[in-house]
Amino acid sequence: MELQKAVYLALCDDAALRARLGGPKIYDHISAIAPFPYVTFGQTTVYDWSTGSEIGDEHLFTIHVWSRTGGRKQVLDIMDLIAARMAQAIPTLDGHRLVNLALQYSQARNDDERDGYHGLLRYRAVTEAV
Repeated sequence: MELQKAVYLALCDDAALRARLGGPKIYDHISAIAPFPYVTFGQTTVYDWSTGSEIGDEHLFTIHVWSRTGGRKQVLDIMDLIAARMAQAIPTLDGHRLVNLALQYSQARNDDERDGYHGLLRYRAVTEAV
């Protein structure tokens, strides 16, 4: 998926985010022994968004932030860094053009199952074929 690859590269390229995470800890799939904090990609859904004249897709995707010792503040700080990066990043997509990219929803909460804190950012993007 071109959009997720572009978002991954934009986040990995952010020095402030890497510093806050203690390294480039942005994963598609995470090991149970990975050190906190880290970021993972969650559910991605793609819908046909074509018009009579343009071929396009609507993408809904989530980015998750996981923390343990830094608490909710650490999750919120990392979420702010991600949101800032995503607001200024213009991902280059092979064969597509990004029409729109917007944060729709964010949440930070305790996560008793992981004995820590969980942040979630949900984005919506629209792309068109070039």
